[in-house]
Amino acid sequence: MTLAADTPSSPLPGLLTDLARVVRSHLPHPAPEAVRTEDALVRALCHDMRSPLVALEALLDRLDGEDDRRPEVLQLAREQAQHLASLLRTAHATGGAPERRGLRRLVDVVQASIESSGLAREQLTVRLSEEVAEVTVADARVQRILTNLLENAHRHGQGAPVRLRADRRAGWVELALTQAGVPAERVLGHLSCPTPPVDLTGLGLWSVQRQTRELGGRLAWSEGPDGAFTLVVRLPDR
Repeated sequence: MTLAADTPSSPLPGLLTDLARVVRSHLPHPAPEAVRTEDALVRALCHDMRSPLVALEALLDRLDGEDDRRPEVLQLAREQAQHLASLLRTAHATGGAPERRGLRRLVDVVQASIESSGLAREQLTVRLSEEVAEVTVADARVQRILTNLLENAHRHGQGAPVRLRADRRAGWVELALTQAGVPAERVLGHLSCPTPPVDLTGLGLWSVQRQTRELGGRLAWSEGPDGAFTLVVRLPDR
């Protein structure tokens, strides 16, 4: 059976196609539009929530049947649910909660950040001097910065102890988070990224550097003799 009759081909269409391809290759290409934080957040959630949701559905299906590994399946389901909660905490802190009006004490902001991060209280040591605890905070971005740092330590720290220190020095407030086993190069790469990541990888750290810069602050880091990584956020005390 013949679907189309054979016809002699002409070289002209092919030459025109090649010519158009060459011309297009020499034309200036518009720069890609910058990804907005909100768009990056939606894309990231859609991408990263897919796998744990599929895993949860499969685990719940197994629980419906007769399975002698029920405790193991339940534990896996809990881990996937915790992972989803962690993703949502990062998105919430990055995208921003509703603004709070009025002044708040830094000690209250720190406590709210700890509660929002999911980090186990016994895993965390906090040191705030009496002077810095009473510093007043008027911008919600300070809490978002702290929440993102603590959430990042919770998600990627593999249970290693975390130390949070706050000091006041000559017109600046320093917030320092220390944890062992942190891959310094990877963290610094996320902190130096100029645009939001297309997935959730490093989104919290990208948000930290962006919001610190917006507040007129600076970032610094160091590694201790024991290899513990410390990230310092310096914010102007106005």
